[in-house]
Amino acid sequence: MENIKSLNKWANAHTYFSVDLIRIGLGVFLFIKAVSFITNTQYLTELLSPLDKYGGGMILFHYIAAAHIVGGIMIFFGLLTRWAIISQLPILLGAVMINFMGEMHSQNLLLSIIVLIICFFFLFYGSGKNSADYYFKMQK
Repeated sequence: MENIKSLNKWANAHTYFSVDLIRIGLGVFLFIKAVSFITNTQYLTELLSPLDKYGGGMILFHYIAAAHIVGGIMIFFGLLTRWAIISQLPILLGAVMINFMGEMHSQNLLLSIIVLIICFFFLFYGSGKNSADYYFKMQK
């Protein structure tokens, strides 16, 4: 718990509006990606096709869509950002690995790696000063 408090203190002392814009952009991207997956279910089914032999395709589909929608909104507002990022990590790691298991889509791989790196950054950095977490913390 002390590690998280020290990370929050450091992040709040070194916060920049551009970093908050990247966090907001990440949240919007994840939300739009979820809407894209929901409206075009065939695309997500094709992406998950290398995992067909392992089963649980519909469970994965619903987890990915729900985690991206809820996580995207939470990251956008900066509400429980680290928890939202933690829920995104298995999806993003799977998105990177699925390119090596099935057909390689270099554009999807690059996008997945970039989003994964940004998520790891915000996992340690937190949500920053311009966030709901900081606002609620100051209300005490």
